[in-house]
Amino acid sequence: MRRVIAMIHLSLDGCTAGPDDELDWIYYDSELESYAHSLHEQVDTVIWGRRTYEGMAGYWLTVPTNPESTEAEREHARWLDSVTKVVVSTTLESAAWGSAGKTLLIRDNLAQAITQLRQLPGKNMWVLGSPVLMQSMMTLDLIDEYRININPCVLGRGKKLFTDAAARHMPLKLAETRRFASGVVGLVYTRA
Repeated sequence: MRRVIAMIHLSLDGCTAGPDDELDWIYYDSELESYAHSLHEQVDTVIWGRRTYEGMAGYWLTVPTNPESTEAEREHARWLDSVTKVVVSTTLESAAWGSAGKTLLIRDNLAQAITQLRQLPGKNMWVLGSPVLMQSMMTLDLIDEYRININPCVLGRGKKLFTDAAARHMPLKLAETRRFASGVVGLVYTRA
């Protein structure tokens, strides 16, 4: 059965974004880019919430024609174009992406839809960013592996990943740690 891998950046105090959705505190360099892109071999489906999907489409669909894009960015854009994109939204009427691959829209019954996707043949699925969606998926116990990149900063206030609404007893096992030159620490947890 396919697994669901969630990757997200957090501040040391557990924020996914500043109080006004600021993300300028996230350390992201070529080493972290390479670490994230190493999932390409394991994954053939990405899962996003509406806001993350709109942001990703607005950026990654422009990368191939942008002369300032790096080769790593172009490679990731090609990969994104080829994989299945799953968008979870109750407000979107449709979702489409690029020329290849397919885009699926989940409007309701998230647990059933993800369970059905897990049973299809293929590689693992990657929840990328999308903290509100990730909270819903945590509540429904739909995530098999958490890749949490702890950034060396304290925001003091902001949007937390682990909220009262999403919090529940989740026994996890530390599978991997990685220290990056930027000071970011990559933690990989799997179900205990």
